[in-house]
Amino acid sequence: MSSAASRSGRRRTGSVALGDLLRREASACRAKKGEDFALLKPACERRPGAPSTSFSAFALFDGHNGSAAAVYAKEHLLGNVLSCVPTDLSRDEWLAALPRALVAGFVKTDKDFQTRAHSSGTTVTLAIIDGSVVTVASVGDSRCVLEAEGSIYYLSADHRFDANEEEVGRVTECGGEVGRLNVVGGAEIGPLRCWPGGLCLSRSIGDQDVGEFIIPVPYVKQIKLSNAGGRLIISSDGVWDALTAEVAFRCARGLPPEAAAEQIVKEAVESKGLRDDTTCIVIDIIPPEKPKCTIESPKTPGKGLVLLKKFFLRKTASDSLSLADKDNYPEPDLVEEVFEDGCPSLSRRLNSEYPVRDMFKIFACAICQIELESGQGISIHEGLSKPGKLCPWDGPFLCHSCQEKKEAMEGKRHSRDSSSRNSGSSE
Repeated sequence: MSSAASRSGRRRTGSVALGDLLRREASACRAKKGEDFALLKPACERRPGAPSTSFSAFALFDGHNGSAAAVYAKEHLLGNVLSCVPTDLSRDEWLAALPRALVAGFVKTDKDFQTRAHSSGTTVTLAIIDGSVVTVASVGDSRCVLEAEGSIYYLSADHRFDANEEEVGRVTECGGEVGRLNVVGGAEIGPLRCWPGGLCLSRSIGDQDVGEFIIPVPYVKQIKLSNAGGRLIISSDGVWDALTAEVAFRCARGLPPEAAAEQIVKEAVESKGLRDDTTCIVIDIIPPEKPKCTIESPKTPGKGLVLLKKFFLRKTASDSLSLADKDNYPEPDLVEEVFEDGCPSLSRRLNSEYPVRDMFKIFACAICQIELESGQGISIHEGLSKPGKLCPWDGPFLCHSCQEKKEAMEGKRHSRDSSSRNSGSSE
């Protein structure tokens, strides 16, 4: 059961079935531009009919230049991720394979969407919760932040050019031009953007009019919570441009998720006004020994958007993690960091070490999962300038179209012409 409240609709109270919530979301999820969408799936199963394979998924899609990419990603991303994971894995194996599957699922979603010839794009922040393990994958500038026993941990990365010099270098090396908007007299204003197109993000899904060097390869972080549980906030840049994580958690402390999400949006809008879609999802992960409570779902009028879900942890959590600034943890046993990787290289991200490597089909495309006949597959290591011990016949393998996608992302195949940075801008 989940509940949601939208500050753009009239007030309603009561619990809302998940199916009804998702059916109504197209009208409920509207803010200034109406390009934010959310995915709330508290009850998923890797194998239908097998409760032992259950998990929850929550995602935020902040679209730009239209909503087509956000809508498409919402409808297809999770399914693409799951299609990359063999169904016969144990829970521990599935959690180990998930980071690689997230990379493949993001790239497949981007590749499939671009065949539809849409020019819109979207940020994505996807959180998958399985027991005490939280796995987050993100592209763009929406963020997922965790508060656990008074400490704050950042589970996503910011892919704005202004915040990431390495991404500026990568895009430039791949043939893109990064700079600020030129105005009359030669002055430069605004954030760093990629030209053509004027996008201020280095990673997203969609944005084919900007260039293939705007890649969909996500930053992935996997953590294991202690048995104290925690609270997740997933919000679009409309929130984070106005509030720090500390302020967001503080202003909503002591409130149930519904009221917390509404309060965070209210604080953000009052701080800077509603200049962008402002979306917030609040997820409480509560150990089984703590009492469950029934929360109503009010809708209050106004601008902005609030989406939320309360999730109860049903399995015993243990151990601990270190996250954003590892030298500043008050205690080393709050949360355990299991996995972290933000490398843009598909060759590295798909080249899992043993035993994860053996969990995937060797004769299937590592991205789109189509079966490869003998001699069809192209090794992800082909063309590496410094292959080391790797050989062109070592897997994983890609089909021809996914290999073309990989080469375009690496700047080895230019599919678009450059244009002036005086063109219209996105995001």
